[in-house]
Formats: sequence, C-alpha cells, structure tokens
Amino acid sequence: MTETNEQVQSGDIPAAADVPSAEGQERRGQGRGDGKAGGGDRRGQRRGGDRRGGQERDSEWQERVVQIRRVSKTVKGGKKMSFRAIVVVGNERGQVGVGVGKAGDVIGAVRKGVADGKKHLVKVPLTRTSSVPTESRGRDGAASVLIRPAAPGTGVIAGGSIRTVLELAGIKNVLAKRLGSKTPLNNARAAMEALGALRTHKETAKERGISLEQIYS
Repeated sequence: MTETNEQVQSGDIPAAADVPSAEGQERRGQGRGDGKAGGGDRRGQRRGGDRRGGQERDSEWQERVVQIRRVSKTVKGGKKMSFRAIVVVGNERGQVGVGVGKAGDVIGAVRKGVADGKKHLVKVPLTRTSSVPTESRGRDGAASVLIRPAAPGTGVIAGGSIRTVLELAGIKNVLAKRLGSKTPLNNARAAMEALGALRTHKETAKERGISLEQIYS
C-alpha cells in the first residue's frame, strides 16, 4: 500500500474555533433524546447547567490548525482519499498538546485532531517572566529542537509549528531553534518532548537530594 500527500490551499483550511467539538455534539444529542415527562424539566435544568460549565471549560482552550494535507491510500478497489489535520491545543497557562486527525472531510479531521491533542497534554513549568526555567532539547524522528530561556521582552523567537506550540503553552519569552527536519509534525512533537523534559530548579534539587542554594551556586 502506498500513501501520497498533497498540500491543501490555505483558503480551504477552516479555523479550529469554527469546528464544533465532539463533546458539544454529544451533549446536544442527550438534550434532544431525554425530553420525557415526569421530572424531565429538572433533568433538563441540570443538563443545562452542566452544558454551560462545559462551554466555560472548553473556552479556556485554544486550537490552531498547523497543517492540512489530502492523503490517498491505495487499497484493493483503488485509491481511498482522506484529509489529515495537525492541530495544536493549549490553554496558554502551561498546558499544551499536539494532535493528528484523519477523516474523509476537513472538518472531521480537525475535530479528531483537537480531541487527540487534548488526550496528549503536557504540563510546562513557567517562570515569573513567562519563560522556561532551563535549556531543553527534544527529538522526534529526524527533527531536533533546542529551547532556551530568554529575558523579559525578548518574545517568542521561533518559527513554524514550534512557535505555535510555544505560544499556546503560554511561553512569551523564549529562544528556539530547529536543528533537523522541516516536517511540521515532527517539529511539533520534538518541541512537545523538549517541553515535557523541563524541570524547575526546586524539582531538580529534590531529585538530586541537595538544597536549592546549591543549585544556584
């Protein structure tokens, strides 16, 4: 079996915010199916409250589509066409994830990518200046990423999918460099590995069994 990729035009890529989430569809489906008499109003009110709470929780997350490609897989009957979407999900407060979704339409692929990204979240330790505490390296396949802390006012010095990952993680002052492959997915995953390997000075001192003052000395 062979698989081919084609880059989709930027005008055909929908914003991730315009794609309805799968959780929202499930909640709407439950609201339509449970309209029975005898306490149905109370259950509806409870569901309405849960639904509002779910929307507030979902509003904390931001999604950005990094890339959408049309892929074809050769099967017995011919070629099966589908779309693959790479989506970065984050709350800009130290949590970020990268997801990949594949479906027969673009909206379905983006929705699956968002759900996959929320399943693979990484907690990033942030400093008071919204930077990373230490230098870190990450590698995925042929892609290698170097991330370094930066002084306040530096901004996010990075490009491609690495920049998207760092911004949605809530990092505002950082230096990052792509050292290997240019593939967006591998670079995003390498950045995730580098962020996942970060440790605060307090955690490092505890792991080594030394005092915090010895770390700075």
